[in-house]
Amino acid sequence: MSLLSRLRALAADADFRQGARDMASPSLGLAAWGLVTGVAMIKSGLSLPTAIGMSLLVFAGSAQLTSLPLIASGAPLWVLVATAFCVNLRFVIFSAQWRHYLGHLPRWRRLGVTYFGADLNFVFFVKRFPDPQPGPGQLRYFAGGVAVNWPAWQAASLAGMLLADRIPPHWGIGFAGTLALLGLSCSLLTEKRLWWVGLTAAVVSVATYALPLKLNILSAIVVAGLVGWGLEQWERRS
Repeated sequence: MSLLSRLRALAADADFRQGARDMASPSLGLAAWGLVTGVAMIKSGLSLPTAIGMSLLVFAGSAQLTSLPLIASGAPLWVLVATAFCVNLRFVIFSAQWRHYLGHLPRWRRLGVTYFGADLNFVFFVKRFPDPQPGPGQLRYFAGGVAVNWPAWQAASLAGMLLADRIPPHWGIGFAGTLALLGLSCSLLTEKRLWWVGLTAAVVSVATYALPLKLNILSAIVVAGLVGWGLEQWERRS
């Protein structure tokens, strides 16, 4: 079977279509966030090729937006690495959960899932397949979500890069992106414990806002992580 025939068969698959439909609903929020990230990369002084490379290689909006002020301010490399690492710690948890579903796949396929896996992909995937075990249609469902998520992000990010110098500051595009990010974040708060973690992160980030080099973000992540761990241990003992 040729590659084109395989792509046509995949596009006609019911699980693939369902994954694409589920991801289509938050795609506008993702696009807004990607647009803001593209603008922010150019406004931070990155060249267009560097910004495109960062968008394609990193594919993590929160890490990109967090690292840009640090890059612009000339922060030490260890601060940049530590902040990006802490921001993306959630993907370690996602990967550990996905391992129950996709751990039997060849390594190259698991590496592909690692690159394309994002917050909402994980949320919709676990909702679709609540039992943590391999099952039919799982990889095709994941591919359907990626087919919407990845192009929407990259296209919007590229548009932001190309239009960065033409978007007036009074449009408030940064605030719109913040609202989109808040909406996506709230969609992930599916348990009471997660709400406490989110509230802790918000309070700590505001309370430590005066710290240099955006260390308030790192502080919020560390404290919120400890709160989440503590609540999980308390629930297990109870």
